[in-house]
Amino acid sequence: MGNYLRKVWAVFSKDVRAELRTKDIFSAMFVFSLLATLVFAFALPGKLMEPKEVAGVAPGLLWVAYTFSGVLGLNRSFIVEKDRGSLEGLLLAPADRSAIYLGKMLSNLTFMVLVEMLITPIFGVVFNYSMWNPLLIPVVLLGTLGFAEIGTLFAAMAVNTRAREVLLPVLFFSIMLPVIIAAANATTALLSNRPIEDIAGQLQFITIFDIIFLALPVLLFELVVEE
Repeated sequence: MGNYLRKVWAVFSKDVRAELRTKDIFSAMFVFSLLATLVFAFALPGKLMEPKEVAGVAPGLLWVAYTFSGVLGLNRSFIVEKDRGSLEGLLLAPADRSAIYLGKMLSNLTFMVLVEMLITPIFGVVFNYSMWNPLLIPVVLLGTLGFAEIGTLFAAMAVNTRAREVLLPVLFFSIMLPVIIAAANATTALLSNRPIEDIAGQLQFITIFDIIFLALPVLLFELVVEE
């Protein structure tokens, strides 16, 4: 078990070190989410003056920014490896394919969470609305975990296709839509100061999806990369 976890850590730390040198993935995700936030703000001039109106649309817009920037990062995570010619070397490493998947998934999750930590307060400033609620942290983390789990599998599947930039979002959103809706509804309830009981169902729903999204890629990743 210790040897397996060391291989997961090796893949994760390789991705983080490469990103620290190049900032290819993080910068693209952050700039995209920032531009999306500004577009939302300018596209709704004068319609969101009251906090109640902002609370009605902000969670949905925030999750759109999260998910679209996340898809961009997922796409880049394997395309960069492919373009550098290092993907084949990674797959030749004497490591279980599931360990490679978990390492890539954890690095994607880390980049997404960092972007969300930066863009959420900026989103609050742009819309002049407080986004602070401690219970928002588990909602965002659970939703993002599901993105990273299934998105890493789909990114590995799409990278060897000619329409990889199109295939990933098509696969990703068709599967992730229920989780995005549940996470946006839970965020709306929290920012409206509704009781925790109101989001218990959404949290359970997202957690079940996260467990399924972790189990399936661990089993299927070897088949995906071998094909």
